[in-house]
Amino acid sequence: MSATEPVRLGRKRPLPSCPNPLFLRWLTELRDEAREKGLKTQYTYQKAISSLNKYPLPLQNAKEAKILQNFGDGICKILDQKLQRYYRENGADAPIHALPEGAPPPGRLNGNNGLAPSRQNEAAGDKKKAGGGGRKKKREYVPQKRSGGYAVLLTLFRHSQIPGSKGFMFKMELQAEAQHLCDKSFTVPDLGSKYTAWSSVSTLIQKNLVIKTHNPARYSLTEEGLALAQRLASADRETTDGQEGEEGGGGVVDLTASDEEEEEKEEEEDRIHPVERVASVSEPRNDVDGVSLCERLQSSQPACRKPSGECLLPGNYEIILCVDFIETTGGSHHRKQELVRELQRNGVSFDIRKLNVGDFLWVAREKVMPVPGQLRAPVGRELVLDYIIERKRMDDLCGSIIDGRFREQKFRLKRCGLRRLIYLVEECGTAASHLSLPESTLQQAIVNTQCQTVREVFARQLMQISGLSGDRAAAILEHYSTPHSLLTAYEQCASEAEREKLLSSIRYGKLRRNLGPALSRTVYQLYCTQGALS
Repeated sequence: MSATEPVRLGRKRPLPSCPNPLFLRWLTELRDEAREKGLKTQYTYQKAISSLNKYPLPLQNAKEAKILQNFGDGICKILDQKLQRYYRENGADAPIHALPEGAPPPGRLNGNNGLAPSRQNEAAGDKKKAGGGGRKKKREYVPQKRSGGYAVLLTLFRHSQIPGSKGFMFKMELQAEAQHLCDKSFTVPDLGSKYTAWSSVSTLIQKNLVIKTHNPARYSLTEEGLALAQRLASADRETTDGQEGEEGGGGVVDLTASDEEEEEKEEEEDRIHPVERVASVSEPRNDVDGVSLCERLQSSQPACRKPSGECLLPGNYEIILCVDFIETTGGSHHRKQELVRELQRNGVSFDIRKLNVGDFLWVAREKVMPVPGQLRAPVGRELVLDYIIERKRMDDLCGSIIDGRFREQKFRLKRCGLRRLIYLVEECGTAASHLSLPESTLQQAIVNTQCQTVREVFARQLMQISGLSGDRAAAILEHYSTPHSLLTAYEQCASEAEREKLLSSIRYGKLRRNLGPALSRTVYQLYCTQGALS
């Protein structure tokens, strides 16, 4: 790869449009045969093809396809017969989620499309023998954008460009400087994993992109690493310039506006300044350390466009939780009203409105003074914070996978312009046993989406407390798996002192030591103190 060639970021190998190409190919052959004979079953096969294209998970056998629409016993039996024949001809370990080498793509016509699958395999085998088949060219290693390797390479390169630079960086300073370029932490592993973003440094050393010397360790770029980092920096600048160049167009997405309001805002665009309605901040809370919200916006990576010269100063705005109206109306009305009562009981400032994307997000709303002579105070500006939540119950997750909404909602979340995307799944475990999809399929969908269950969010909250390590948090979760169960236990305590010592006798780690009264008191104050903590 030459030095002037643009760097391709993202996945090295694009995912197929359908994770079940073999079944899709067989259905396409059946549809084409029925079409040639003028049979009406061609329309049945076409409906089955459309349903299979919407299903985002791999199928292990034809019986699992019965949960999909337009898949009856007849189609499943035919697919099962073809699958058994495929195993006999290619072996019991033959892959079924990838087409055989040399086979035509599903749904496309070519010279072998009318042949039986065994004939196509023979033709492909003959073609492979005749062609000889050369070895594939080895691709150059390019780390994915905002990964650990990407952040380390860019940080070392930028440090080397500073006049008077010593040419290397120590581990602590490298981690601190690279953190804002990476989505994962360099020091704290994700829940259930032992790897951090720093683990990718070993890959960089193995690929001869970074060299490690001395003790304490010093990290610097090799010649190959310098060339790659320079291309990554150039690609990063081009991406940033491209985002800034699109600011004059329709780059701003108002996630909280209704369809009727959008037309009014377009007519009053110059007066309202919609650029100030979408932005990105690092933490969803009020004034911190006297830093204005505008300064935080300018220092963070922009989601859609940079804020204008006006800003919201400390004390001039409040944080509001925006709740989609679907979360409070329709369906199980009693359960949805419970959400509103809980928000009110905990003193959360919230606003129920129509959200075009997601179920919950936060905005910083400008505080405005009422104008004498006007019944209503002027509407303050709003800056959308960098967090958005899509909430799913297990039954809703199951239904969305079957009808195709699962993939469409993930696509819309990725395109909304916010970087902190949370897919919150509720009622895991026993609730999955009563659904039409097997629990293993739902768990795989959760892993693929990198969803956060309520238990995982609770664990992350606990681990933010100083001195509360992962094994201590795991011990608390064994007794109280959700914040609700912990708050219920606090309510059952007879006195304030009993509440403070509720967690003190919980044992953790291999030595089974007690959690202690200090941490127990801290957790109690965090979850039961009304208002701000002193």
